[in-house]
Amino acid sequence: MNSFGPLLHLHIFFVNMKSPINSRGDALLIFQTIFVVAPSFILYGYNLSGLGGLVNLSTWASTFSEIDTVFTTGATKTHDTTFQGVVVACFTLGAIVGSFSCTFFGDTFGRKKLMFSGALFTLIGTILQATSFSLAQLIVGRVILGNGVGQLSATVPVWQSECSKPGSRGKHVIMDGVFMAVGYFLESWINLGFYFTSGTTEWRAPIAISAFFSLVILASVFSFPESPRWLVRMSRIDEARSALSRYKGEDEQSDAVAAELSAIEAACEDFQTQKASLGEMFTMGEEKLAYRFGLCMLLQFFQQMCGSNLVSVYSTIIYQENLGLSSITARTLSGGMLTFKLLSCSVAFWSIDRLGRRACFMISGAGMGSCMVALAVATSFKDNYGASIAAAFFLFLFCFFTPIGFLGANFLYCTEQTIGSGMAAVSNFVVNMVTPIAIRTIGWKYYLVYACIGAIIPVVVFFYFPETKGRTLEELDIMFKQVPSIREIVKVSQQQQIIYDNYEMPNGKSGIEMKEDIDDSEKV
Repeated sequence: MNSFGPLLHLHIFFVNMKSPINSRGDALLIFQTIFVVAPSFILYGYNLSGLGGLVNLSTWASTFSEIDTVFTTGATKTHDTTFQGVVVACFTLGAIVGSFSCTFFGDTFGRKKLMFSGALFTLIGTILQATSFSLAQLIVGRVILGNGVGQLSATVPVWQSECSKPGSRGKHVIMDGVFMAVGYFLESWINLGFYFTSGTTEWRAPIAISAFFSLVILASVFSFPESPRWLVRMSRIDEARSALSRYKGEDEQSDAVAAELSAIEAACEDFQTQKASLGEMFTMGEEKLAYRFGLCMLLQFFQQMCGSNLVSVYSTIIYQENLGLSSITARTLSGGMLTFKLLSCSVAFWSIDRLGRRACFMISGAGMGSCMVALAVATSFKDNYGASIAAAFFLFLFCFFTPIGFLGANFLYCTEQTIGSGMAAVSNFVVNMVTPIAIRTIGWKYYLVYACIGAIIPVVVFFYFPETKGRTLEELDIMFKQVPSIREIVKVSQQQQIIYDNYEMPNGKSGIEMKEDIDDSEKV
């Protein structure tokens, strides 16, 4: 029955076709996904990989001679390559500022205003880049665009999670990774299409096209209700009740709305009394905040440093520089590879709730690490046709393993979205800045760095990451509080179900009770 869930939602959506202003229930959530969530993460994927396929164009090199790696040689080319990496990485420098700013302003301005602000920044940044005739303007545009994408990537998952029905939150957050893959897919084929045009249109048009997604968000975001949880936190209870009734598709006076509103109020009261400061995130204490914070930061570090960003952003350069393929062949293979990555996202939908989070992370990490070892070996044989075919094969295989654990599942695992996104942006900045230099200097040896990180992932996950499949956030919170050591948390999460209770248990106990191997169908 669950396999027909998406089809049922689409049926309801088309039968009750209304504008976002009047829609309710499942139709409202589908509108939310179409008009805000999808454009936000398509923007993320599209712009993250946007310049990787453009920097080798002759018209680009002529316009921005300071980062020309096409017509230069020797020491000049080395210098320009370094500077080129910095310019490309300016996008993620802006994303660091944007995502971390949401930590401080998220509860002040609310979700919708931050999303509008993020979309506005992306539009301004896109316009500045597409109309650039100087490197300074391009850099400013990159930073502003990154700031907007950082705000969106930090705010949209929180808003999405706070508005979704509990039973569908996991798949909704996994969809964020799918939409990122759509961005990669669109960017690669659009770049290839405009490669056959003349003049600076071949790079200005691909950059400008992403403005469409910014405009969609700007035009629609205020048509949706604000997050009910944020409204309760701001003591705007009547507005929260109205928003909750729309998201649930229930009457404002219904028992379901009243019950959930009461639960949100209680949770917000507890949040206000127990809210941790930024400094407390680095202390252990009863709630083991430092441990939980470290898990989120590690996951987002792994997501960028396992090689996923390297392959998505610089695939065209890898095919040209390392494999010696022609420009058209390199762009075609890059488009095909990122299309395969998009199709491989379906594996995450099947595996995340069947295999569990830990298994997905370990399989994904081991697979990506193995592919990087094979890629290093294959690219070490210069001008070898068979080795080039093998390298292309392992790049495609890498794109199969990535979505299993590190294109959405990592966001699902992290409960501290804004901080986690900031860490991803920091790691992303390093990758984007270093990659052009490394590919042209140490060549195949660069892939061994990512192979080592991929090999570490299964080990770290096995010993330190608890399983979260089938558990509510409240269960996990109680588990972290009452299980005394980190090693015991991992063991308990694998073998037993945590039954937390704020009420009195039938046997008179309260708190945590352990039950062995509860069937997944009984879990929330």
